[in-house]
Amino acid sequence: MKKLILMTLILAGLSCQAQQKETVVVIETNYGTIKAKLYNDTPLHRDNFIKLVNEGWYNGSPFHRVIKNFMIQGGQNADGRMDPGYTIPAEFRDNHFHKKGALCAARQGDQVNPKKASSGSQFYIVQGQVFDDKKLELYEERLGKIFSATQRQAYKTVGGTPHLDGDYTVFGEVVEGLDIVDKIAAVKTGYMDVPVEPVTINKITIEQSAEKSCCH
Repeated sequence: MKKLILMTLILAGLSCQAQQKETVVVIETNYGTIKAKLYNDTPLHRDNFIKLVNEGWYNGSPFHRVIKNFMIQGGQNADGRMDPGYTIPAEFRDNHFHKKGALCAARQGDQVNPKKASSGSQFYIVQGQVFDDKKLELYEERLGKIFSATQRQAYKTVGGTPHLDGDYTVFGEVVEGLDIVDKIAAVKTGYMDVPVEPVTINKITIEQSAEKSCCH
């Protein structure tokens, strides 16, 4: 009887975990609105992003680095602070990669950051470009990586930035508003890839919470 009860509890727990909702964040910019979901299997990055959103860290801050066919980057505070003064341990997952729309954590370079820990607040959204098999094979040879069938399919259709896989944590993806990412990526930029006309994150809010699941 005890074994049956234990097995029931285990199965209930697994079912609950499987049904756990992913947090959706709404990024309102002066170019339009982007919605992105945060992955539950990168909990350190998910929870930190939610914390900063709830604190209003990103409200009124800019996308301060924009590179067409690559990515758009934001994350500093509206008062100019580039980060909150801490880093987050890397959470690399083979099932999350740099396809178009990937929400990723920026970080300092390997020379000063050999563990590839993420910035406490800096993030970027991938625009990237489409690759063919030949270009992907060149990347594999040069970087010593083997792309999965899923990665290849994504990079050959929607595109992305495959050379960043395994080096930067991917902790979410855009679910609505890829056209807004394209609009922002197309703006005119100047020194250090800073937009000539400000691209502003008016505010980021939570649409649904990952904490709400069948167990609560």
